[in-house]
Amino acid sequence: MGEDARVDPVLETVVLHLDFAVVADYAIVDQAGKLSVLGIFQHIWVQQFPAMHPRLHLVLRLKGKRTEIGEHQVQIRLLDEQDAEVLGGNGTVNFAEPPAGVTDIEAGAILVFDVPFPHPGPYRFEITIDGDRKASVPLTVSQLPAPPAGGSH
Repeated sequence: MGEDARVDPVLETVVLHLDFAVVADYAIVDQAGKLSVLGIFQHIWVQQFPAMHPRLHLVLRLKGKRTEIGEHQVQIRLLDEQDAEVLGGNGTVNFAEPPAGVTDIEAGAILVFDVPFPHPGPYRFEITIDGDRKASVPLTVSQLPAPPAGGSH
C-alpha cells in the first residue's frame, strides 16, 4: 500500500488516494483511458520576470475502490514560497462504474494552465481532493544567466 493511502477504520478499505501528480510538457488520455505523459520536469528557466509559462500540464492519477464511483471535488492552488496564491482552480473528477468484477478504479486528470511566475524561486502545486490535501508538487523557477559581454572569442 502507498504511504498516502488511508484506511477507513469503519469500512476497513482503502479510500480514494492520489497515485501520482507531476508537471509535464504534455499529456493525453486516450479513448481506452490510458494516460500518456511527456517531458516531466520540476525546474523552469526564463529570460526575465515576471514570466509566463504557456500550456503547463499538471497530471494527476487517482485510485480507489468501487465505492468511490461518482464525482469528486479537486482543488488546485499554485503557491510561492510565502504561501501567496499565484493561481487557483476547482474542478471535478468522475469515476465511472467499472466492469463487473473489477474492484479497483482509477482516473487520470490533466489540467492545462498558462502559468504566471511573478518572481524567481520555489513554487508548489497544492492538490486537494474532497477537502483533503493529498499532494504538493514542487516547481522551481530561475532566470537564465546573461550571456557574456563581448560575444565569443
